Amino acid sequence: MKNSSEKKGRKITILGAGNVGATIAYTLTLKGVCSELVLVDINKPKAMGEAMDIRQGISFCPSVNVYSGDYEDTKDSDIVIITVGIARKPNQTRIDLAKTNVNIMKSVLPEITKYCPDAVYVIVSNPVDILTYTVHKYGGIPKNRIIGSGTMLDSARLRSIVADRLGVSADSIHAYVFGEHGDTSFAPWSLTTIAGMSMFDYYRSINRQVNPEMLKQIEVDVRNAGAQVIAAKGATFYAIALSVKRICECILRDSKTVMTVSSMTDGIYGTEDVCLSLPYIVGADGIISRIKVNLTPDEDEALRNSSKALKAIIDELDI
Repeated sequence: MKNSSEKKGRKITILGAGNVGATIAYTLTLKGVCSELVLVDINKPKAMGEAMDIRQGISFCPSVNVYSGDYEDTKDSDIVIITVGIARKPNQTRIDLAKTNVNIMKSVLPEITKYCPDAVYVIVSNPVDILTYTVHKYGGIPKNRIIGSGTMLDSARLRSIVADRLGVSADSIHAYVFGEHGDTSFAPWSLTTIAGMSMFDYYRSINRQVNPEMLKQIEVDVRNAGAQVIAAKGATFYAIALSVKRICECILRDSKTVMTVSSMTDGIYGTEDVCLSLPYIVGADGIISRIKVNLTPDEDEALRNSSKALKAIIDELDI
């Protein structure tokens, strides 16, 4: 439990102490992103055990007060990270998963917003775009303070795959995945740059050609990356923890960084009443502004298709 009622420094709450929530807690502590970190889970012994395990190694890390607690212990959090919900089971449809996790989200929102009305909310639970939409509808929180982790991880996977193919560092590549965090996501290749050049110019500079089939395969590899990890080890949690850590850093440091996070689209590009990922500037107030980039006609159509797919799911749910 909390060692002191006095607020000091920056405070983050994580709802859910499963693989993802616990790994996010460990990553935030390892990097010293905040000064106070509370884990809340319906399974209180699990949350306590995870907090104890991390806290026992604090002498090797920046000082972070890590503890488990109840909703009232989350008061005055600067950021609330939501990882609650069940993982998708074999043969379970996306609709069934969405129904279950939407109901879980609707049940926890009144409890956490009561104590953290001014926090920035970072939604990680899947399906993340649907659950981000649920928080918009039921959270009573200003829309700028609701951020879905969206395609942050997809974009990182894309950069990693392109970097491996070219033999350059992912740091030298700017590439993004737009749309849903799921089957209809896509890479707007017209925005991809390498060493300051468009990807197509870079390929020409090394006497190679961009093969359209190669681009399609890269997008498939990005979409399948999570499933491959799950098939090999049962779950994904390290990479998503790193992406959430990055989001939290940008909020607490007010870095005004461009990120492909999920938010309400408000009709941009012909989308309608959905949350999906586009480039947003993220800082202390959450989403500061959206960047409207110029898409090719094919990319514009892909974004509309992603929006329609998400809207079809929303229409089948009680949101």
